[in-house]
Amino acid sequence: MFRRTFRRTLAGLVLTLALAAPAFTQQPSETVTIDAHAPTTPLPHFWEQMFGSGRAVLSMRQSYRDDTQAVKKITDFKYVRFHAIMDDDIGVYDEDAQGNPVYNFSYIDQIYDGLLANGVRPFVEISFMPKKLASRLDYHAFWYKQIVSPPKDYSRWDALITAFAQHLVERYGIDEVSQWYFEVWNEPNIDFWTGQPAQQTYFELYDHTARALKAVNQRLRVGGPATAQAAWVGDIIAHATTDNVPLDFVSTHVYGNDTAKDVFGDDRPVPPHQMVCAAVAKVHDQIKASARPTIPLIWSEFNATYANEQPITDSIYMGPWLADTICQCDGKVDIMSYWTFSDVFEEQGVIKTPFYGGYGIVAEDGIPKPAFRAFALLHDLGDQRIAASENDVLVTRTRNGALAIALWNLVEPAATGPDKTFTLDIKGAPGRHVTIHRVDAAHGDTLTAWRNMDSPRYPTQAQIAALKKASEIGAPETISLHGDQLTVTVPPKGLALVEIH
Repeated sequence: MFRRTFRRTLAGLVLTLALAAPAFTQQPSETVTIDAHAPTTPLPHFWEQMFGSGRAVLSMRQSYRDDTQAVKKITDFKYVRFHAIMDDDIGVYDEDAQGNPVYNFSYIDQIYDGLLANGVRPFVEISFMPKKLASRLDYHAFWYKQIVSPPKDYSRWDALITAFAQHLVERYGIDEVSQWYFEVWNEPNIDFWTGQPAQQTYFELYDHTARALKAVNQRLRVGGPATAQAAWVGDIIAHATTDNVPLDFVSTHVYGNDTAKDVFGDDRPVPPHQMVCAAVAKVHDQIKASARPTIPLIWSEFNATYANEQPITDSIYMGPWLADTICQCDGKVDIMSYWTFSDVFEEQGVIKTPFYGGYGIVAEDGIPKPAFRAFALLHDLGDQRIAASENDVLVTRTRNGALAIALWNLVEPAATGPDKTFTLDIKGAPGRHVTIHRVDAAHGDTLTAWRNMDSPRYPTQAQIAALKKASEIGAPETISLHGDQLTVTVPPKGLALVEIH
């Protein structure tokens, strides 16, 4: 998400560009030895089960629901997270002339009915503060000006959470709602929470919310702290343990251009394509050393950048970045929620052009970005991982015994580089039929296609159709495996999925 005020955007952009890799002077090549019958480790598809999206009210738009369906078709999309389910534009909280609370769940029902109808469950981020319940009118900088202060009266907040949870259980049944997640607030360690001191007052909010939910039904799952910059996870585990507060999972966020100073408290050099998983590893280790070493870790926001950077989130760079992130983070996290699945999104206001560096994998007008195609390719990885000798290769075995191998050529956004040639030395190949799908400058690059149209701010219907056509990656290359070796060349910022069966 746009972080979060303008103070950090420029710094993030400078960091991203400054750490760009230099251009290579010769074409690199790698030989990768693969034993198809080697022992495997599980590879749950933790990167595609949950996505973030714009604030709650947007989910009632047809364009949002269309994008939900499109992403559901190409991923294992099970949960969606968004802000502001308690905001005044949802209408959930009001007070009558005597100051008594009045609840209205009409929009809540429309929102959650729409998600469930599309086969996606809510990951309920409980935020932000209704105006008449706020202790202060502390408005955030986002375009929709949510209130980020503590409640004026915790008994009224508790009653709201109780009524909210009871309504959900009554409408959908506990067997359904117990499969949802309830996350308390969003990024209370930065400018989304104005309680002071921040951590102490957030823990007060968390305690009230978690206990109110569990009082409705112990099967409801609640967690936090939903922090930016991988903060407070060890602290909330210690707090929940000491004070006997319900905590079913922990959650936090990091983006590729967060700084080492913010995430680790020092100036260690961490390239943008390694920051997310370096932070995941930090939190994973904190959990293992805590009183709750097996508590689930849900990374409820991540992306390559928190700024709007067209050369990153709209570009083919996201293919190798995503594959590399999956490779590094595997085994350290239970679920990772890519921010976001759609550019139906208004944190900085109404979208002004389809390609502006939005976070979504689907641009305005339902135009798939390269990241959409990358998710589609990586969905076809198997659920068993085979160890590989190189760090830009992910070798998997599918349930039907085929090999599915991701290869990528990661070159930072501001850099150029040559093609990379992989020689796969395969022992015990399950078959001789090989298919290769690709996302690169020649396959699914809608950003370049849009630029070649002179970057229309408002594409015509014909241009939208042409861009959707340009998003298609085409039929796979089909070849036969001769002997035990296969050579695949991947262009800079390219991703290839090789399947052997």
